[in-house]
Amino acid sequence: MTGSSDGVYYQLGTELATAWAGQLDIDRPKVVETAGGPADIQRLRAGTADIGFGPADAVTDPDQGQRKLRALARIYDDYIQIVVRDDRHIDSLADLANKHVSVGPADSQTQLVTNRILRAANVQGVLPVQDSLNESIAALRAGTIDAFFWSGGLPTESIANLDKSVTVKLLDLGGDPSGVLTTMLTTYPWYSTAVVPAGTYQVNSKPVTTLVVPNFLLVTDRMSNDVAEALVRGLFNATGQLAGVNSAALAIDIHTAIYTDPVPLHPGAAAYYRSAKV
Repeated sequence: MTGSSDGVYYQLGTELATAWAGQLDIDRPKVVETAGGPADIQRLRAGTADIGFGPADAVTDPDQGQRKLRALARIYDDYIQIVVRDDRHIDSLADLANKHVSVGPADSQTQLVTNRILRAANVQGVLPVQDSLNESIAALRAGTIDAFFWSGGLPTESIANLDKSVTVKLLDLGGDPSGVLTTMLTTYPWYSTAVVPAGTYQVNSKPVTTLVVPNFLLVTDRMSNDVAEALVRGLFNATGQLAGVNSAALAIDIHTAIYTDPVPLHPGAAAYYRSAKV
């Protein structure tokens, strides 16, 4: 399960399925598009999927239900990106009041973190639209929405392409008058701050401070140790291949992959890291 087809999950998941098929001499795993991390987690717990991507903030209790969530690896961080039309004079979260804003689809991690940010900043009166990323991009280009939230890796290719047709910018949460970063970091310990580097989407854009949340490659405790170990080995053998489809994969590092709190490492994954002397 890879989230929506317009995001980094899908790009990496599709390539990883191809890599696993070749490495392990198995049929290529079926790649399923979903609304995002929360939907992936629901399907893992229900037993209707075997592997999925999930952000730390969508995991409320890894041992809830009959199937317990287990992590194969921490992969990369999602950056919370608040994309606004430059001609709408939106310079802070408060300016989103009475604006049409895409908050992400239902059961998506984007909507989860969007709602938390708006509450933390005490922003009221937003006119919410529950669009996918591709729908949000089309609506922003057409001018039917003023802004959209997105939680994903850097760069998100479709956002980079959007800037070629309409001038956009990212809101900088670091200087937001609401003090939203302090509130979010105090309330939700799995978030941290990071900087979207200058030029990520616009050649002359400035660096922007925002929230990030770690992403995990998830399975459940029903997966055998041998299979889990083989999948993790395949993941790290394919990192160059994955980076070829999206540079977010450059953040996949064997030395940080073991840090998957609040989700325990699968025993098979732990065995791989021990064999690699991590």
